[in-house]
Amino acid sequence: MTLRSILPLMLLAAPAAAETRDVSDAGFTSAHRLTIAAPPAKVWETLLRPGLWWEGGHTYSGDAANLSIEARPGGCWCEKTASGGVEHMRVVYVARGDMLRMTGGLGPLQALPVTGVMTIGLKPAGTGTELTASYNVAGAGLGGFAVPVDKVLGVQWPRLKAAAER
Repeated sequence: MTLRSILPLMLLAAPAAAETRDVSDAGFTSAHRLTIAAPPAKVWETLLRPGLWWEGGHTYSGDAANLSIEARPGGCWCEKTASGGVEHMRVVYVARGDMLRMTGGLGPLQALPVTGVMTIGLKPAGTGTELTASYNVAGAGLGGFAVPVDKVLGVQWPRLKAAAER
């Protein structure tokens, strides 16, 4: 897929309750928070299996089953494609059951000279889990990407919630 073919998909993503802040041509932050009716251990295991929750229309292959996350420093959030594959993000910090941090440019951001850092935190919340996810992106010419990227991520976190609660 090319930037031209992915951007329309990003624009069609359903809006989500989130906070997009620090939006400028130099970068943005997309932040999401939700409570999941499952213990942190189950949410963690679900998080590491993106094929269960990531929407296939927001992949290069069209099939979320081709996604994987290796939860170790240097691990890959990767996708198999018919002609090879894609490294979406690189794992830089793992605290099992608590936090996962990855770096990289998602979707069309991968073709731009940007730095992206995604931090996903899990905290016990009663009998469930509070998930916080932030994606901080810095680089030139990003102002037009903040809303579409936030919308795409806003679709994914409720899908993770639903998968963990099954």
